[in-house]
Amino acid sequence: MNRRTFMTRSASALAATSASGLPFTAQAHKDSKPLRLALISAASYGRPGEQRLPGSHHGTAFATVFNGWDEEMAKEVKGPFVRAGKRLSGGRVVKVWDPDEKAARAMAKACNIETITQTPEQCAEDVDAVLIVDDGSGAQWKYAEYPLRKGIPTFCDKPLAMRAKTAAEIGQLARETETPFMSASSLRFVPDIIQLRRELPRLGDIHLATAACGNDLIYYGIHALSMIYAVLGPGAISAMNVGRPDANIARIRFKDERDVVLMVGERAKMRAGYQINLYGTNGWKTVTPDLTDLYTYLLEAFLDLVHSGNESVPIEEEIEVIAALEASQRSLELGREVSLSEVLQAK
Repeated sequence: MNRRTFMTRSASALAATSASGLPFTAQAHKDSKPLRLALISAASYGRPGEQRLPGSHHGTAFATVFNGWDEEMAKEVKGPFVRAGKRLSGGRVVKVWDPDEKAARAMAKACNIETITQTPEQCAEDVDAVLIVDDGSGAQWKYAEYPLRKGIPTFCDKPLAMRAKTAAEIGQLARETETPFMSASSLRFVPDIIQLRRELPRLGDIHLATAACGNDLIYYGIHALSMIYAVLGPGAISAMNVGRPDANIARIRFKDERDVVLMVGERAKMRAGYQINLYGTNGWKTVTPDLTDLYTYLLEAFLDLVHSGNESVPIEEEIEVIAALEASQRSLELGREVSLSEVLQAK
């Protein structure tokens, strides 16, 4: 599995999809021996400048998707503990590392994870694939370098980086080492978004669309914009943000005569949630996606990458999403339109 060459999706792979929108290759490997997985930075959480606390929403969600949980032990875990509603048999978490060793041990007991390592590098040894978890820092990308250089298939949770240039550097390393690598929003893979993509021909040409979500522009806005990319594809070239720091209204222009309005508001201005609106020449469509089992669909896509090389989200596309969000942020700061090339070249 190491050093596998990336493969982009073909038209036939797109046509032959499972209920979750994934190619049938993911289903074809469901009876294979489970992959041995490592979870890195998975048991505690803290945003920049804040104290890192025990408990991890994504870490426990990922662990329980594969390993399940012991309910009595789960009660001993401090902080969030997410119990997966839908399981995957294609992998098993066998190692975990977190800077908070006590939190890692509590999580390991609750999720029946065999080994707690002292370093992230040790966690990435002697496994089939690595899952790097959103730990609140926006810098979890730093844990990706070691497994990528070792040729170990790697998933890095969203956002891959808070700056597009940093994300591009990680993407370049993945391409140079030819190591299977994935970073994506889970909202790309929920059934409602997959179905919306299938309905595009009925809506006609889409020149205008909107997407909205609550909380931080880059950290959570990546989910809203990823819905747009999952349905309409890439091609952003610039952004103009006419909102406010806590209530962003960004027009993102695409090269195919398409404009997307991205609205992202902090908690004081709007409640959390996600919505996408498409305005086509033949019809309109609004979707507020059902987020049930969203991590299972995401991890299913990563297992498919490891098994088959099927790249559901090319790393270049994820870099573009981050560049569009960063351009939106810089546009608000500078009071002008900002191109994606500008942020990718910024020092």
